[in-house]
Amino acid sequence: MVEQASDDAVYRVVLNDEEQYSIWWADRPLPAGWQAEGTEGAREECLARIDAVWTDMRPLSLRRRMAEAEATAA
Repeated sequence: MVEQASDDAVYRVVLNDEEQYSIWWADRPLPAGWQAEGTEGAREECLARIDAVWTDMRPLSLRRRMAEAEATAA
């Protein structure tokens, strides 16, 4: 049986302009188009934060278009 090395890296929760979340290594520069959300820690902590706050997986632009369409239909 092969043992997996434990992941002791520190991650941060990142967010893009479409309000989509991901994790990124805390010691690396952020990729273009992404900003730090404020949470840093173990991978599991960051994923738990994303699970708690990212309740609508639709991109922001889609949510806005759907809200506009709903408003004009009413």
